[in-house]
Amino acid sequence: MPSYRASFFEVPHAALYALMTVTVLASGFCFIQAGSPAAPAELLYRYGGMYSGAIARHEYWRLLAYGFLHVNFVHLTMNMLCLVLWGGHLERRVGPAYFLIIYLCAMVFGAVIGNGIHSTPYLTVGASGATSGVLGALLCLWILGKLDVRFDFFAINIGLNIAFALGNSRIDWGVHLGGFAAGLIACALLDLIEKANPYALRCKFPEAVKVNLTLLACVAAAWAWSGQAIAAGISGWGLAIVVVVACCAVVKVVDLVLSMKKGLAIVVVALAGANAVTILLCGLALASSCSPRWPTGSVPLDNLLVIFCPNPVLISGLAAIGAAAVTLWLCAREISRGIEDVGFVGTSLRAERSRRHGL
Repeated sequence: MPSYRASFFEVPHAALYALMTVTVLASGFCFIQAGSPAAPAELLYRYGGMYSGAIARHEYWRLLAYGFLHVNFVHLTMNMLCLVLWGGHLERRVGPAYFLIIYLCAMVFGAVIGNGIHSTPYLTVGASGATSGVLGALLCLWILGKLDVRFDFFAINIGLNIAFALGNSRIDWGVHLGGFAAGLIACALLDLIEKANPYALRCKFPEAVKVNLTLLACVAAAWAWSGQAIAAGISGWGLAIVVVVACCAVVKVVDLVLSMKKGLAIVVVALAGANAVTILLCGLALASSCSPRWPTGSVPLDNLLVIFCPNPVLISGLAAIGAAAVTLWLCAREISRGIEDVGFVGTSLRAERSRRHGL
């Protein structure tokens, strides 16, 4: 994809709106629970705040959960403002799938690096690490010559953030710097992957397909981190290799199907089925948290189990059907394009792949 001339502000796109919605809802829920526009540390800890012993206790879910919680309304507003100012540029440039990958990588590795830097007990929340990663990714694109913005865009944004951070002693520098570095590195790696893809893949994946595969890969990674994988007798590097190989195999199969006549429609329907199966399996796995072990001690999970446990199979089945229906609805244009295909879709996707040189 060629570079484009970016203005100082770019209108947000779908993935950015989705992240903002989830973040505002999660933070707002905490504010409602607290009864004020500020959440106490105890509440933030219970709902997913990152703390010094989280990794040692294998509470890996906190590596993501902390990024959707905020201390108060001002904290939430500042992070969402940064996300709006920077996220629109990045999503437009790399697409929603890669935008989500960069955002989540920055969130996770920001938490990991912050955890490694802290030598005393701490509790951190907020999307600052992830938004810093977005800015780092934009800087990477600018260095690569694939984002046409003036240097003052970075000077102003980085300068204002440093000034604000220096004026607030509660800023977690480890998360900020870790997220920034992770976003920059993730963007560079994705650029290398895109440069290598023409040698391994035939087609350029439509964004809807790419986003769906990204979400399924995230679920696979979450399973790999969970006790389910350990119970299956897989652990360590073997587990990581299994997940990576499986993801690569799925990507290649999708690539081959996309090159076929009506392949796009087949892929979308298959993804709808995969989403349904994934939701169903997640529901059945969650059912194991019901009695006799329920309650679990995790407030968000216990609140969910109150609704879920009386009819786990029924609710899982309905959720699976809903996931398939939503997938088909969101990808209606791709399905229509695939059904009407007489061979041109695969040809055009192959041509787009051959024209791409990096992000």
